[in-house]
Amino acid sequence: MQFSGLNIRFPDFNGWKNAFDSDPIGRRKSGVKRYRVYRPADDPNYVIIDLEFDTLNDAQTMLTALRKLWNKVEGTVIVAPKTMLLDLVEFKEY
Repeated sequence: MQFSGLNIRFPDFNGWKNAFDSDPIGRRKSGVKRYRVYRPADDPNYVIIDLEFDTLNDAQTMLTALRKLWNKVEGTVIVAPKTMLLDLVEFKEY
């Protein structure tokens, strides 16, 4: 399993959420198996998104598409996005 961690700051949560929900690059067809959106309790203009993929190649392809999209909207919908690709090393539920 591969994860892409996205840290995004934006000027308006509702504007960002509308853009995210419109799914302009097709998360599902790009190999995203599931995603989680986190929002810090003390910063309403920031989100952390975990996207889960089966392969590193799918994650890298999605990251390339995201960077192209971000170049078009940075400064309006999002500000200075940060990303990293992660390998899941261990997972345990209690």
